[in-house]
Amino acid sequence: MTKTILITGCSSGIGLDAARGLTRKGWVVLATCRREEDCARLRDEGLTSFVLDVGDPASIAAGWERAMEITGGTLDAIYNNAAFATPGAVEDLPPGALRENFETNLFGLHDLTIRAIKVMRAQGGHGRIVQCSSVLGIVGTPWRGSYVATKFALEGLTEALRLEMRDTDIHVSILNPGPIPTAFRKNSIPHFEKWVDWKTSARREQYEGSLLKRLYQPGGKPDRFELPPSAVTAALLRALTDPKPRAHYHVTHATRLAELLRRVAPMSVRDWFLSRS
Repeated sequence: MTKTILITGCSSGIGLDAARGLTRKGWVVLATCRREEDCARLRDEGLTSFVLDVGDPASIAAGWERAMEITGGTLDAIYNNAAFATPGAVEDLPPGALRENFETNLFGLHDLTIRAIKVMRAQGGHGRIVQCSSVLGIVGTPWRGSYVATKFALEGLTEALRLEMRDTDIHVSILNPGPIPTAFRKNSIPHFEKWVDWKTSARREQYEGSLLKRLYQPGGKPDRFELPPSAVTAALLRALTDPKPRAHYHVTHATRLAELLRRVAPMSVRDWFLSRS
């Protein structure tokens, strides 16, 4: 039987590759994006796409209603992929920056997840929920505090949900990608410019020496251990089809190394390593 999946954040990168890859595997993919122009582009290549902005509760409600119209009120899986970052030193992040980041990366994701659970229970109590976390859901690094906070929160919320779902056939997994070449860094620039006043920061020289170059001077050597978005899609397929799906699927050696550091390395070693990343 053909299975259905709703995926968020499909305009580019990991989400777009997942939508294409699962479509090739025979899934009915509901590939959602934040902007209509991106949805139109996806429809032009044959994908089923409509607007669902995870940071907007009204858009979530409308997008979910559209999804249920398409599937006839059923859903086999949901892949919560949409997320963004607000780079900057923690001391330079106003509370509003964190609220905005959490609205998309956690609260909107949670809204969709509980909607999916209700549908999965109504169809007989089966389904797959896959959350896209990050290597930064395992360890924190400088300049990424807001994003790290959302992913740490997602890891905890999903851990509780996975344990609660053990008495059902609704399986919950987390993907932890490491460095993947996408537009993620470029897409973070508007949020950085909106919230971070780096010119008056006590760390201005550090911004000029590191973060600004990473944001505004793309190119150069790929990140160490970098893998293409298709590596994440391969892990997603395993999470969707393994008879007993794992709690975590680590993608790239960077993520496996981060997990090893978290488990066995003394804090002083972790701090030295991560402060250099």
